[in-house]
Amino acid sequence: MILTNAQIVLKDEVINGSLHISEGQIQALDSGRVSLPGAVDCQGGYLMPGMVELHTDNMEKHFTPRPGVAWPGTQAFKVHDAQMISAGITTVFDAISVGDVVEGSERLNNLSRMAEALNDNRERGLIRADHLLHLRCEVSHKDTLHNFRHLLEAHPPQLVSIMDHSPGQRQFANIDKYRQYYKGKYKLSDTELEAFIQRQTEASRIYSADYRRAIADICLDHGIPLASHDDATVAHVEESLQHGMVIAEFPTTEEAAREAHRHGMAVLMGAPNVVRGGSHSGNVAAHALASEGLLDVLSSDYYPASLLDAAFKLVKDERNHYDLPAATRLVSQRPAEAAGLEDRGEIAIGKRADLIWCEGLEDHAHILHVWKDGNRVF
Repeated sequence: MILTNAQIVLKDEVINGSLHISEGQIQALDSGRVSLPGAVDCQGGYLMPGMVELHTDNMEKHFTPRPGVAWPGTQAFKVHDAQMISAGITTVFDAISVGDVVEGSERLNNLSRMAEALNDNRERGLIRADHLLHLRCEVSHKDTLHNFRHLLEAHPPQLVSIMDHSPGQRQFANIDKYRQYYKGKYKLSDTELEAFIQRQTEASRIYSADYRRAIADICLDHGIPLASHDDATVAHVEESLQHGMVIAEFPTTEEAAREAHRHGMAVLMGAPNVVRGGSHSGNVAAHALASEGLLDVLSSDYYPASLLDAAFKLVKDERNHYDLPAATRLVSQRPAEAAGLEDRGEIAIGKRADLIWCEGLEDHAHILHVWKDGNRVF
């Protein structure tokens, strides 16, 4: 296959040119337009590398589309897969929660169902994107270590993150934000909310430190990349480094992001944070880290379509120095490198032909086609 008449977004520049694809890889890259029969005319649109998503919990909402409704796993996963591909995400680390802040949640009931659906759909060839497993471990939950060990044996992950969403620290250092978020999420009365806060604080005190250490040690023994989550202080980052973590997911302060970046951790922020202009939890804005050169990776988190839009929005934001190649690296090359994937994330000879053909409109990036391993999947 030949793609021509495209603005090709390379690692450090954009060129008008053509790509020759064979056997799922990029075989040749040339400037200028070709007129060979069968060549796909990209009409001057952008040709970008397929995006790499390290942390999305998008799959969960398809398994439980309404409270109390468990959707069949194969169908739920296929809809999730289609949504990721239509957003230009060709490699997906599906983040499923090991542990939760409440007992008996649907998230915990779906844990094995989601991991099994991922593996089953992959083995049956029913998926369009490349799906990998990311276990996000809520270390303040009493069953997290047990569930993690079980999943490690049954469904080995390719990425693990360690988090603690208890009140008064990390994402919810602002206790008023914590009250606002969980009161709205679980429809708690004031009395119920205060009891909930006490339970979560005590659970964190009992389990978090020991579980964080144990899970990190297991991952290091198995060679699984580790990510921290919601680091807020230099001390948090130092702890993450001691545990061998290589990705800093969603640091909540510039102080923590700067320290993580200084030590070579890949600083990951949410694309919705960029699109919305700030954090919904009142923490540091992604654009503030971008303007300081502290942003390494973007993640769509809870909204797949935000990833490509965020890259284009950063380019238009005069508060930073990102051009299109630099912004594109945040959603392709840098996350691939952070996860140890050397065969994708860049338009270059020998790399996978995971590609997006899109055009930048005034308010968003419009995707026309997506290719995975040289096969058109959208």
